[in-house]
Amino acid sequence: MTGAITTLLVCQLAGELLARALHLPVPGPVIGMVLLFVLLLIRHGEGEEPPAALTQVADTLLAHLGLLFVPAGVGVVVLLHTLAANWLPLALAVGGGTLLGIAFTGRLAQALLRRLG
Repeated sequence: MTGAITTLLVCQLAGELLARALHLPVPGPVIGMVLLFVLLLIRHGEGEEPPAALTQVADTLLAHLGLLFVPAGVGVVVLLHTLAANWLPLALAVGGGTLLGIAFTGRLAQALLRRLG
């Protein structure tokens, strides 16, 4: 189990280092997740199950995912005055970004279905 946690943390660290060193606009943990995916594909092949220890660690983290939102919630409460002062631009950004994301996903799904069909 320690090896699985270490694998996750090393992939996240590598992602952070790559994101900062190359000035990428993608968060380090996202790059680390892609690195972990590639590592699993290389070591275990496509269609094979990941190691049991890694699956157990991932399931445990996902089971306690709600606890990881506590710091973000505290940040929102601490900066509530800033949110109140800038509610319109924030609402437009969140609402517009959500609508654009949904529209893009729908168009991409349509294009992929046309390509398959």
